[in-house]
Amino acid sequence: MLANHLHGLQAQTLLVNQMSTKTDVVIVGAGPVGLFQVFELGLQGLSAHIIDALPHVGGQCTELYPDKPIYDIPAVPICTGLELVEKLQEQIAPFEPVVHLDQTVSALEKRGEHDFLVTTSLGLELECKAVVIAAGAGSFTPVRLRVDAIDQFEGSQLFYRVRDPKQHADKHVVLLGGGDSALDWALALADQVASLTVINRTERFRAAEASVDKLMELEAQGKVNVLFGAVKAFEQTDGQLSGVDCLLRDENKTTIKLKVDHLLVFFGLSPKLGPVEEFGFELEKNMVTVDMSTFETSLPSVFAIGDINTYPGKKKLILSGFHEAALAAHEIKRQFEPDKKQYTQYTTTSPLLQKRLGVDAESS
Repeated sequence: MLANHLHGLQAQTLLVNQMSTKTDVVIVGAGPVGLFQVFELGLQGLSAHIIDALPHVGGQCTELYPDKPIYDIPAVPICTGLELVEKLQEQIAPFEPVVHLDQTVSALEKRGEHDFLVTTSLGLELECKAVVIAAGAGSFTPVRLRVDAIDQFEGSQLFYRVRDPKQHADKHVVLLGGGDSALDWALALADQVASLTVINRTERFRAAEASVDKLMELEAQGKVNVLFGAVKAFEQTDGQLSGVDCLLRDENKTTIKLKVDHLLVFFGLSPKLGPVEEFGFELEKNMVTVDMSTFETSLPSVFAIGDINTYPGKKKLILSGFHEAALAAHEIKRQFEPDKKQYTQYTTTSPLLQKRLGVDAESS
């Protein structure tokens, strides 16, 4: 199930040492391009920390199309977003990147040549010599439920993410949404909660057909109540959320009242450029302009790769982002060692690169 896969991605990246606060490069964004940047830096012998606003790695691949097929990854005829992210994690494992999740970059201070202090929204401070912005379209924030005053329950009874499924066990749960994440969590929670009502705006779901079929099977078994409509109001008792009013999409526009302990909302995610706008980059239509030969921004030693950058002929493809990561890594290495001649080495023949990858050169 998607829920289990995402939990695995979160656990895998958090099992690393997060005490260190110094690194060669800080990468902002843990999507496919940010992950591949770790690989290219690792080949150059450079260490990296990654920061991402989501509670797991993968960026858009895991949030927007985890189970959708991708056909344009070289030598991989077809893979899902989740499969791509899992393979990238496997590929970068030899370089032991440190990943900091559920936080954004709140400040970027340049203290000298190749001397940056990166501060996150959770107060983490990282010292580094270069920064790579690989934040895609920006940080993703949940699309919120538009019901007056309901935000007062956020974090206690209103949730836009499932951080711990056990938190919702034995609760009366109302889940809003009809996409992959909504249905995956509905299927994962159905046997754990006291009751579960899924409300989608229309009878057309945006999730995988297999997930929709499973949901309808659970409804037939009386384990889930599926409604089509929208929550328009809420009720509270002794300061606690106790119920919601759902306006149904039927001929009579019926309003029904539902008992609620926890309200889960999965309306999707909205990309926002966020604090990056305040770092002093040259921007063009909310994208960071770069030197297309190195992918360095207008700020020396700060690079931008992937969907967040723009240059003549730019194509927003994962493949393009991988290419940009490779060139950025080579430029970063050159800047760190300007007096040393840089040679292009190949993983098929270079003992040094194979050592960094943990490959036995004699058997390769």
